[in-house]
Amino acid sequence: MLLDEPQVRRWTKQEYYQAAELGWFAGQRVELVDGEVIEMAPQKDAHAFAVRLAASALQRVFGPDFTVLVQMPLNLGPGSEPEPDVAVVKGSLREVREHPTSAELVVEVADSSLGYDRQRKAELYSRSGVPEYWIGNLLDKQIEAYRPTASGGAAAYGRPQIVRAGETIRPLAPAATPVAADELLP
Repeated sequence: MLLDEPQVRRWTKQEYYQAAELGWFAGQRVELVDGEVIEMAPQKDAHAFAVRLAASALQRVFGPDFTVLVQMPLNLGPGSEPEPDVAVVKGSLREVREHPTSAELVVEVADSSLGYDRQRKAELYSRSGVPEYWIGNLLDKQIEAYRPTASGGAAAYGRPQIVRAGETIRPLAPAATPVAADELLP
């Protein structure tokens, strides 16, 4: 007799919403990534402060034709609805009425989640066509900017550009202006 190996059962977005409505995740910070419900660590003070800094700086850098979302869902397909720390999306505040299906820039602030953000989140955002992904690395006090490889396409990001205190980075979006790492990190 041939036995099948156990398989992971993936959640759909509809099942995820239903479970939330039933209170299954009450009191928990969770997000849906590739059909898996991921429990996120509690935010420490430095993490929360860095999220606020990034949101404020990026709103200034991108201007009124873009909306900066803080820990709000991105609709990245039937099995993924991550809630990045910061996402910059096209459109004014009044124009962005549903969960966006992409972003010009996604920022995750990382301390305990650094490995996860570098691997799983980077793969998800790249595969979903997000043109630029930054990690506010609190452990090393730097910004890691992930961008598509020179070969084009959104299959994978290249090696990150590292931006440290005293340095600036310009987002890829044409309307954006440069931003200093000091404005993004505590």
